[in-house]
Amino acid sequence: MSGLATFLEVEGAVVEVRIAEVRGSSPREPGAFMLVRGTQIWGTVGGGQLEYMAMDEARMLARSGERFREMNVPLGPEIGQCCGGRVRLMLKELDDKGKAELIAEDAKRLMGLPEVLILGAGHVGRALAYAFAPLPVRAKLIDSRAEELARAPNGTEKICTPLPEAELRKASAGAAYIVATHEHSLDFLLTQEALARTDAAYVGMIGSKTKRAKFESWAVGGTGALMCPMAAAHKGDRRPEVIAAFVVAEVLMALTKAHSKELADE
Repeated sequence: MSGLATFLEVEGAVVEVRIAEVRGSSPREPGAFMLVRGTQIWGTVGGGQLEYMAMDEARMLARSGERFREMNVPLGPEIGQCCGGRVRLMLKELDDKGKAELIAEDAKRLMGLPEVLILGAGHVGRALAYAFAPLPVRAKLIDSRAEELARAPNGTEKICTPLPEAELRKASAGAAYIVATHEHSLDFLLTQEALARTDAAYVGMIGSKTKRAKFESWAVGGTGALMCPMAAAHKGDRRPEVIAAFVVAEVLMALTKAHSKELADE
């Protein structure tokens, strides 16, 4: 279940705040939305004073018995912002049908996102799952050890399987593969499988230059596309969370590059 679906599952009036129109500079684009339920929110329309005003208006709408409201907000000194633009916000209280439509819209959006397969649910794998969670990707944490997957963050898509290579083979084109299992032999097997996918946007294996050299002596086929060490420019702090931050940045750059190439080829 997605974070949006989980948010909508809780009882209570929910107001959708959606950007209907933007003139000039704005922190978010038309179509961006947030949900407000009491003091809780999901999503963002750009933060700052604009968002505080929208949240207050949404709460007033929920108490009023009305269903719809509109806001037209200049993003200037009047509200302590300097974007210089203007946004028109549409507010509506969601009924059951509206919630179902929003969940269906979100499911469709998620299916269109690039896949990131994290192979290995150890310290680094779990840190990666946590770091990818709010980003526009479909991250999947894959391991044969149920007890390690159970320690992953809530909301993570977890796949417990004795055959992780099968998940790799059925991944969509343009996916990213991060190999960080508990065994070097398994790392090598899965990395070989990932490299055989000529449509991968990114293939990375946790390890050192020495580990890469050993893999290259064993591998069949080219290894030029392999990122190992991953985030090699980072030489300092090796805590899992820090490694994950640098690897996530590297993967996002690769996914963006692959997507740009797809658009150019169309």
